[in-house]
Amino acid sequence: MIHVRRSRRAKIAAEADRELPGLSDAERRQVLEERLREQAAIEVEDVVRRREQARREAAQEQAERDPDRPVRPGPQRLPPGRRPTGCRAVLARRRGRPRRLAARWRPDPIAVSMARLGSVWGVAVTTATIGGRAVFGGTLREINAGALVHYDDINREFAAGLFDQGIVAQLAFNVWVTVPAAGGATTVWRHRWEPADEWHREAYGYRPETVEHSQHISLAPELGDGLLFNPANFHAVEPNPTGRRIAFAFFLGLTTTGQLIAWS
Repeated sequence: MIHVRRSRRAKIAAEADRELPGLSDAERRQVLEERLREQAAIEVEDVVRRREQARREAAQEQAERDPDRPVRPGPQRLPPGRRPTGCRAVLARRRGRPRRLAARWRPDPIAVSMARLGSVWGVAVTTATIGGRAVFGGTLREINAGALVHYDDINREFAAGLFDQGIVAQLAFNVWVTVPAAGGATTVWRHRWEPADEWHREAYGYRPETVEHSQHISLAPELGDGLLFNPANFHAVEPNPTGRRIAFAFFLGLTTTGQLIAWS
């Protein structure tokens, strides 16, 4: 087993070197760790799948040997339009996960982006932790209907602190992999939350008049564009009438020790 794991690690390292030449040692180590975690997740899902298959086969054999013995019914089909909840939802997510993992990107845009940002900063980007356990970092988001004026500020949302690391500044990063022919622009205003803004609340965000007198900048995404900005500034996304707007995204935090941590 040790030889198999070493062989797999060497193969993944060779693929990373071929696809991403010129990385520094820290960047290469981060990309390698990301890919090893992906491979481990795939292997875990495979073990779960094989165990479930073995249980089904054993139950079938038992039913054939003793047809009079009651058999515990399996999951029932849900009525049309009803979404799974509770354990059904967990099972649905588990069954869909291997397909999503199998469709993972090469090279991984999240790993590449974090590695490049860490190279510019001078220290590798690491994942934020809670109680010593790493949180998830990196999402793939599709926003076609737009997003209301809003802000993201983890220090306001969790005044007592959420992560093990203290955060003094927060950034948001987006890199677009699919863009619409028109619309979908991101607008950032030179305005941060004030108590009076609560008079203009709308659902999860704020009405446009909240920032109507503030300076702003808008960016219509082009394929491959990256945007790094302070999400504590109010921002919004314009709807796109046609096409799809898909981006990889994550948050970055500057810690009290000068490190960069990431989360989603």
